[in-house]
Amino acid sequence: MKLLKDLFKIEKKAEKGLFAYEWVVVAYMVLTFAMIFFCYTKIPNAQAMIWGRVRIILMMAAVYLVYRMMPCRFTRLARAVLQLALLSWWYPDTYELNRIFPNLDHLFAQWEQSIFGCQPALLFSKLVPYPWFGELMDLGYASYFPMIATVALFYFFCRYEQFQRTIFIVIGAFFIYYVVFVFLPVTGPQYYYGAVGFENIAQGIFPNIHDYFNHTMERVVSPGYPDGFFYQLVEDAHETGERPTAAFPSSHVGISTVLLLLAWRSGSRRLFYILLPFFILMCFATVYIQAHYVIDAIAGLITGVILYFCLSFCKH
Repeated sequence: MKLLKDLFKIEKKAEKGLFAYEWVVVAYMVLTFAMIFFCYTKIPNAQAMIWGRVRIILMMAAVYLVYRMMPCRFTRLARAVLQLALLSWWYPDTYELNRIFPNLDHLFAQWEQSIFGCQPALLFSKLVPYPWFGELMDLGYASYFPMIATVALFYFFCRYEQFQRTIFIVIGAFFIYYVVFVFLPVTGPQYYYGAVGFENIAQGIFPNIHDYFNHTMERVVSPGYPDGFFYQLVEDAHETGERPTAAFPSSHVGISTVLLLLAWRSGSRRLFYILLPFFILMCFATVYIQAHYVIDAIAGLITGVILYFCLSFCKH
């Protein structure tokens, strides 16, 4: 009963205007609106993208009005949940924008080859072909959104005074990655390897495919255990929302790093140690299922740390 009372207790001083994380969304919307208008003839789905943004504006206005009519913890949570839920909508949207630029995978695959002398994403699943290991990797990859929800809800129920700041850090990190993805068209092994042929990749040949992904979204089937529960979960998610975009840096690793640091900052060592195994699995899984090059994962780890500390010092 006390929990329900706290959830719906009317705030004496309701905050006016948008929350900091909502301003992040607005800033990204302004940037991408400008790109759509200036590149309208080059973007195949420009009209649909505009109307999608209009719908998001209307949804933001609706939850804002609900909060103003009934300012309480529950309506604050509703505003945060809306933006977290919309992250999966914004992700494939980056493809619609970055497809107007030439693909850069040949450069990243070459850098990967120069650093490691091979393509780890090509060899990892072959070196460890066991079904149980594949399922473990897919479990790690599938834990991405549950990790986000776990941290957000923990702060809401257990560290409420830091909830707004936490959502700002998570949303801010996401949209910074999205800006990078818009201007850095790298698709990752699951798209590039199939496009140029595994024979070329194995021989260290990395052709420039220019605007190839402007016309196709074909990707290779992920390695793993095809009959596994988590494998099917990951494949279904890829079929639904995956696009040839967002490979460098790995936002899966980057955001997971941010979440792990938020868990540590919360003071709950239990939360931190619960998330830690999934974080480790995530870092390896991105390469194992051929979603990323190793350099993507390393860049995700580094940028995740940087973004966490930079956004932590911002005013909310």
